[in-house]
Amino acid sequence: MLTVPQKGLLRIQPGVPGTFDQPVDGTTLYRYWGAHLVTGGVRFAVWAPNAREVSVVSDSNGWTAGRDWLHSSDTGVWHGTLQNLTPGTRYKYAVRTHSGHLLEKADPVGFYFERRPQTASVVWSLRDFAWRDGDWLQRRATTDWMRTPLSIYEVHLGSWRRPKDGRQFFNYRELAHALADYVTELGHTHVQLLPITEHPFDGSWGYQTTGYFAPTSRFGAPQDFQYFVDHLHRRGIGVLLDWVPGHFPTDGHALSCFDGTCLYEHADPRRGFHPDWNTLIFNYGRREVSEFLISSARFWCDVYHIDGIRVDAVASMLYLDYSRDSGQWVPNQHGGRENLEAIEFLPRMNTVLHAAFPGVLTIAEESTSWPGVSHPVQAGGLGFTMKWDMGWMNDTLHFLRREPIHRGWHLQDAAFRTVYAFAENFVLPLSHDEVVHGKRSLASQMPGDQWQQLAGLRLLLAAQYATPGKKLQFMGAELGQWTEWNHDGELDWSLRVFPGHEGVRRLLQDLNRLYRGLPALHRADHDSCGFQ
Repeated sequence: MLTVPQKGLLRIQPGVPGTFDQPVDGTTLYRYWGAHLVTGGVRFAVWAPNAREVSVVSDSNGWTAGRDWLHSSDTGVWHGTLQNLTPGTRYKYAVRTHSGHLLEKADPVGFYFERRPQTASVVWSLRDFAWRDGDWLQRRATTDWMRTPLSIYEVHLGSWRRPKDGRQFFNYRELAHALADYVTELGHTHVQLLPITEHPFDGSWGYQTTGYFAPTSRFGAPQDFQYFVDHLHRRGIGVLLDWVPGHFPTDGHALSCFDGTCLYEHADPRRGFHPDWNTLIFNYGRREVSEFLISSARFWCDVYHIDGIRVDAVASMLYLDYSRDSGQWVPNQHGGRENLEAIEFLPRMNTVLHAAFPGVLTIAEESTSWPGVSHPVQAGGLGFTMKWDMGWMNDTLHFLRREPIHRGWHLQDAAFRTVYAFAENFVLPLSHDEVVHGKRSLASQMPGDQWQQLAGLRLLLAAQYATPGKKLQFMGAELGQWTEWNHDGELDWSLRVFPGHEGVRRLLQDLNRLYRGLPALHRADHDSCGFQ
């Protein structure tokens, strides 16, 4: 646990789970690190243990390094209170390295950022939103999600709908009403947002995170996102957040070489660089780094009432040789390929979240046969609530892409899941990854003419709902889209005028109604007795 000064902590308004006046521990770093409004100014704190000096550059001092100094502590945290700064002030940290170079860095625990392509952090208060979702939070805390319907609509907010008035994006508040109406009509229980943590590049879909404590400013201010979550809760819809602790981008204004050293990442590229995504890998063995990440996960549940996180690319965290050839990775202390530090980090993260927020879900995107991903920590598992069944997704799509006359010879693709179906608490995903990079839309992957393709899509959805496990569809499947998902566009809403496409959407409505109303389809999803 980090030991940090107690002075300057904030009390957040009643009604928000957790308060800023509790003692700081290593999993609530956001209560101390970052920029916090205090009487007469702003208190700053940033971890940069290898810096020679740190100052704040901002709108208030003409972006001049060396005017507004921060003081160091024996924990490596630089801190200080600057007077007369107000909400909306843009700022960065000017970090002088031991070699004398001056780096300008955005706040790792910044709560709000300029709209891209600008990269400064913004002083902001998170205290003035009046939450009204108390009933939802009370129900969530006592819900057994293993025995409850869970039907997830996966959404990329920027390309679900786009304004026709010249704006690039709708605001979180506008999206809240439109999305709540639509998801209620479809019958889903939750939405899952592709990462809305701040990111500089639209084409990363949010998976190149630079702001682990900030909702992207593309769609509005922090209070707008609080409104989004609050409104969906009051409409009876849960909100899950795609969260990326497996890697982070090399952008110079962010975490990379933050104080002139490899602070958040490993120095050895065989451990600290990800070849698939051209990104850096967190050093989970460094206590401050693991606590930074756990604090981020906790922050979203605490300050924004998020109902759970889907943890991206867990397999890349667990294996040191993930996507690497011989000689490109370093074995662990026992000579194995398991990342022992990540194996320690993930159960701790799950333990903290489940203890602090009863009813919150943690879902792993884990593509291998790693044992016990969704088993309790005390039983030797990683502690996730559930795990995506990538095998079901790949096998089912591989089977249904075949011409019907050939399927009888490949029934092993449809039947193999029975070998492992109840080894984990599975979510059956038809996710965004299956409709990009040349894979085509789900409807277009089906064989035959257009009528047959839409029939094949209906068969896919019906098979999903008749298979044990929780459900997830990426936006657009319900429309029977012909084209791949395009993050720069929007869904092809014009298809709803065609009976065949509207029939797919009506089927999904009926499947959700049946799934939620028939206990046999959800009460024992993760037990072979329930399937029987």
